[in-house]
Amino acid sequence: MHRSLSVLPRSFLYVPGNKPELFPKAAAGPADAVILDLEDAVPLHRKVEAREAVRTWLTEPDGAPEGSGTVRQQQWVRVTADDFAADLLSIASPALDGIFLAKCSADSLQAAAAMLAELEAEGRLAPGTGLIGLIEDAAALTDLDSLTRCQRLVTLGVGEVDLMADLRMTRCDSTEPALDSLRTRIVVACAAAGLSAPVAPTSTDIRDLVTFETTGRKMHDLGFRSRTAVHPSQVQVIHRVFTPAPDAVAAAREVLAGFDTGDDGVTVDGSGRMVDAAVVRSARELVTRAAAF
Repeated sequence: MHRSLSVLPRSFLYVPGNKPELFPKAAAGPADAVILDLEDAVPLHRKVEAREAVRTWLTEPDGAPEGSGTVRQQQWVRVTADDFAADLLSIASPALDGIFLAKCSADSLQAAAAMLAELEAEGRLAPGTGLIGLIEDAAALTDLDSLTRCQRLVTLGVGEVDLMADLRMTRCDSTEPALDSLRTRIVVACAAAGLSAPVAPTSTDIRDLVTFETTGRKMHDLGFRSRTAVHPSQVQVIHRVFTPAPDAVAAAREVLAGFDTGDDGVTVDGSGRMVDAAVVRSARELVTRAAAF
């Protein structure tokens, strides 16, 4: 059961599953987690090869190449909704932290959750292997309530390129308010279901890091707490956006200290703002995230 509000990695770096020469570079990089990709990044005729490469990597001793001294981040794998059974059977390993299920539906999430439970029972996966569903089409977007009923689900993410294509939307200034509305629906669905904060979509424009940071800050303000990356250069930007600032952490700790010593459950912070349960909840989230990173 995955209904506890866990602190997810800030950054998830996609690495094509059919390019094992990139695995050590990703593992040695700054990303909090890597996503070994068996979906869009892998040509269909190289899928078997990619599965074998991912399986080999995940089953190396201690989760890293022997003798390398590498401390590996969290290891996730993105699998396809229409072929996840073959993907999971091929790459199951106790070193796997979780899977991203691309183009998920309520049925595919439940089926993937059941299979993860079976593999855990067989000792082929570690207990509590996570499941994140990617919203990538209109059908999933209109079925968020059903999706979030999956008890193994950690949170949802957004495959925004696929979603916009399915909706026939063009990415431009005039459609940004509509996109924000769709993103907010996913944030609301995750919060209402007691899931962790959702994972924000990446950008394929790896050269425009200024815009990547701007959109990241907006998504953070909308309620996302993690983001995917397709290039290592995006990772530091993600960390800059999604890591709590020291002054904000200090203020949050002051709020918590004042609230804990208050007599009636309500107090006032140093700037004269009334501190109630909602303010305390936000402060606790910030302090928890700061401790994790």
